[in-house]
Amino acid sequence: MSNTIKIILEDITKIHVDAIVNAANTSLLGGGGVDGAIHRAAGKKLFEECKTLNGCKTGQAKITKGYNLSAKYVIHTVGPVWNNGKYNECELLKECYSNSLKLLLQNKLKSIAFPSISTGAYRFPINLASTIAVKTVNNFIKQNINKIDKVYFVCFCKKDFEIYNSVFQKTNTI
Repeated sequence: MSNTIKIILEDITKIHVDAIVNAANTSLLGGGGVDGAIHRAAGKKLFEECKTLNGCKTGQAKITKGYNLSAKYVIHTVGPVWNNGKYNECELLKECYSNSLKLLLQNKLKSIAFPSISTGAYRFPINLASTIAVKTVNNFIKQNINKIDKVYFVCFCKKDFEIYNSVFQKTNTI
């Protein structure tokens, strides 16, 4: 079971899993960063399906097909914009991870890949965000033993990869 969580340095659009997580904006209609990359790689059908979802609130998650991606599905979640922790940002980020994992299980899927949610344009401090991510996912897996085969934290740059690995080593893993 200690192999359930893995931290990798990769392009999330190329990961072979049941679902990748999109760090989306509230419209779900694409944007910059990982959101734009996922929309470009998935193709226009993703945009068309997202138009039918009526957006998504911060901390919540919605699922679509993966279309041209390696992943079968995309779970879109809206991370909080960092505002010095004054507006429940930590709890909202935790909800992004837990709600994405709940959708994974509701759809009888077993593997998922997360980007570093909210740490780009939304300016969430990477050390705090990675700690919340790893602890939230770890706790969810412990509460749902044998329901999830693999969780990847997909880092786009070496610095983030090193931070996630450091947090992962310090955290009580499964």
